[in-house]
Amino acid sequence: MKKAIALSFALLMTAGALAGCNTMHGAGEDVERGGEAVQDAAQ
Repeated sequence: MKKAIALSFALLMTAGALAGCNTMHGAGEDVERGGEAVQDAAQ
């Protein structure tokens, strides 16, 4: 029973980490687009 709980916890942590990476990747792209817009406006 303890192994099943540990495995479930590990799977949840892995899923959370992957979701977090995707979120940060998306946020990085948004920041990059914002920077490009500022550069274009400055030119």
